[in-house]
Amino acid sequence: MAQYDLTHENGKYLDRHLVLPLLEFLELQEVYPEKELLQGKLDALACTNMVDFQMDTYKKLHGLAEDATDEKLAEMEARKTKVVEELERLSEEAAPILRIVGNESIVQALRKDKMFSVQHLVEEYELTVEQVHVLYRFAKAQYMCGNYTDAAEYLFHYIPLSSGCPDRQSDFFSALWGKFLCEILMQNWDTALEDMNRLKEVIASRNFGTAADQLQQRTWLIHWSLFIFFNHPNGRNGIVDLCFQDKYMNAIQTTCPHILRYLTTAVISNKKRRNMVKETLRVLEQERGSYSDPITEFLECLFLHFDFDGAQKKLQECDKVLQSDFFLVGCRDEFIENARIFMFETYCRIHKVIDIKMLSHNLNMDADEAERWIVNLIRNAHLDAKIDSARGHVIMGSQFPSVYQQVIDKTKSVCYRSHLMANSLSKLE
Repeated sequence: MAQYDLTHENGKYLDRHLVLPLLEFLELQEVYPEKELLQGKLDALACTNMVDFQMDTYKKLHGLAEDATDEKLAEMEARKTKVVEELERLSEEAAPILRIVGNESIVQALRKDKMFSVQHLVEEYELTVEQVHVLYRFAKAQYMCGNYTDAAEYLFHYIPLSSGCPDRQSDFFSALWGKFLCEILMQNWDTALEDMNRLKEVIASRNFGTAADQLQQRTWLIHWSLFIFFNHPNGRNGIVDLCFQDKYMNAIQTTCPHILRYLTTAVISNKKRRNMVKETLRVLEQERGSYSDPITEFLECLFLHFDFDGAQKKLQECDKVLQSDFFLVGCRDEFIENARIFMFETYCRIHKVIDIKMLSHNLNMDADEAERWIVNLIRNAHLDAKIDSARGHVIMGSQFPSVYQQVIDKTKSVCYRSHLMANSLSKLE
């Protein structure tokens, strides 16, 4: 399914450390020739300081033994020596500030008294300003070597120190991104979600760059956050909340319409967000010329064209797309189940008597399995329907929603939209 692979598109907006898991996934899926993927991994590692990983990948690519050496490996070994020397140098420079941030009782006391600032550390602990800010460079060096745990810890301390320094706002913002990245790579999804929300607030602040800068940063945030959206328990609510905000939807439509695959998947696989189907279809119609794939086309076939045969074919293709996508492979079962429910419910709205054999064909199930599935669905969803097993039919009752249900459906998103409006007004004050 290489034709539907989005690694190249997503990789444009991801840090190289985030690209590596995607390449390893493709290697397991055997989507591309192994040597192509190993070369891609080697190219990504060349811009990091994970030299041991780079050397292992080089040996695997060229079929070399573990103890083999050549000119390239010798260059990597020399580079490794320089990296170690640089780490040792930065460690010595950062030793004074590390002694302070490494003492949890001191840090807690300073934070409690709101004295954890560069000025206070300089005055009370006899540090220079540069000795404080070297913490950022040391954290970055740790991150470049793949030591994400230490990097995240140092950045956790550096962020509040740099936030109050007008001349260090660039380092402050980079530190936010760096900590966010480390939390993702350590799979600390709750902490990563908090970092994502803080970055979102900083990007939205008045004094943050030009409109073009904000567009670029929002595009990056959407892509990096995919790791959270499809791993955090509440992630699929998060992607819907984020992407349907006007500025983030503008970023998607302007720079990265392929994100519509992930947004559509979240809407289909999340029963709590079924009310967003119409809004999703509106966007898909607008962007049909820019992007489409089996997942977006499935929704269009079912709800715009009522083409059940077409939807059935697209659902089969969706299964392959989901299994070959790094972010979506984990929600494959939920997607297929909810997609079948969508098809069944839509079919029921326009038919009074349904042939189970024909329905089972549309749902990619055998007749007996389809009948059991329909019985469970009718029971669990309290549908007004019954099964005539002798004739192999599903007989539907009245399917018109009550006035009360219509009001509930129309007002489901009022609270959320009111919250967004209140936030927007508060920023204008």
